Amino acid sequence: MMPTNDKRRRTSRIALPAAGVVLALGLSGCGAGGTTNTSDETLTVLVEGGGRAVLTPIAEAFETETGTSVTFVELPYDSLYDRLNTELSSGDVSFDVAALDAIWLSAFGPGMVPLDDMFTDAVRDDLFPSLVEEAQVDGNFVGMPAWTNAEILYYRTDLFSDPAQQAAFRDEYGRELAPPTTWEEYLEVATFFTQDTDGDGTVDLHGADVKGAVETEWLSLVLQAGADSMVLDDEGNVVVDDADHKAALDAYIAPVGEGIAPAGASQVDWATAQNLFNQGQLAMTRFWAHAYTQIPEDSPVHGNVGVTTMPAGPGGAAAVPGAWYLSVPQATSNQEAAEEFVQFAFENNELGLESDLGLAATVPALEAGEAAGRENLGALMTTLNEPGTAPRPDTDRWQEIVDSVLIPMLQEATTGDVDTQALLDRAAEQIEAIVD
Repeated sequence: MMPTNDKRRRTSRIALPAAGVVLALGLSGCGAGGTTNTSDETLTVLVEGGGRAVLTPIAEAFETETGTSVTFVELPYDSLYDRLNTELSSGDVSFDVAALDAIWLSAFGPGMVPLDDMFTDAVRDDLFPSLVEEAQVDGNFVGMPAWTNAEILYYRTDLFSDPAQQAAFRDEYGRELAPPTTWEEYLEVATFFTQDTDGDGTVDLHGADVKGAVETEWLSLVLQAGADSMVLDDEGNVVVDDADHKAALDAYIAPVGEGIAPAGASQVDWATAQNLFNQGQLAMTRFWAHAYTQIPEDSPVHGNVGVTTMPAGPGGAAAVPGAWYLSVPQATSNQEAAEEFVQFAFENNELGLESDLGLAATVPALEAGEAAGRENLGALMTTLNEPGTAPRPDTDRWQEIVDSVLIPMLQEATTGDVDTQALLDRAAEQIEAIVD
């Protein structure tokens, strides 16, 4: 799931494998026990490509148990948003359940059935606090988390375990070479690993990347700086120009100024960064947890990648969760069965780990999924449990803020010598105009 060239809504999401076309997939009601579909009821679930992958094993189990068939209507990310917007605005919906990106909840939540009765104390205990907070719009729970994600730190174990690299690092920095745990260590390690490995006079290994074309990673640094809020505070006041946001922006672009990130940082997005790392051109990258199990077998780094939490700033090793939620439109005629599917998806959340995405939303499911080859899940859970980890602001103008203010600001910040406070001051004025 990689962002498309259309950044109108794409820039703040994780990259899910998308089909690029509309696909309706009907699942049979047959299961391991030979149960057949005895119900005429059919649920239509509106999803993106990654959502269909995660929800397919859940839907198969649901059909086996209930006899209710499930049909997925799969759309590319932008088309999914447009269809939701059109149908919810008209009140005439063609679906019974929708998988919503977290950043859509504020916009579409008012058209969804409140799921408050599902969020018992036991359910909340099985979810990460940031997801419980994010699921609420105007005091009601409007979505049940289906899977979640967050950025973690990826590093090359072959480089970090190399005796020659270890000795050289020890000589230069007076400490042992290890995955960085702080911003300062991250910059040191990235500087050290920016190397001309083949001796041709040109750097062919960079210590880390800087992503100028996406905003979520910088927002994680805002939380790591100790900020209580990102861009907007709980009252909707613009705080993007405060000291924590400046500290985060300075730390974010530091590898550019030090010459230890690949050139063209202003255009680096998730897909570019993932390719740089998988092709062996980076020693480290901060990336979404799902990508750990998707490193191609023919990649030069396959089998030589370790994962841990994001390096911590003054506020800790916080990150921004990237969750998707199942919601039921108020206009559906199948509300009871739709709510039953949402509840079933929560209770059988671990089945999502069987998908290519390999993610789930509940603590018990992720804990059960930890195993050799899934070391990313431990780092993901640690990150989601960090006290500073928090969802993005609860505003229906968020995507506009991202596309028209934050991305252009970051792209300018990553071009070279800039006045970061001036950039943030200008961003604050622009955001004020959007939210007023």
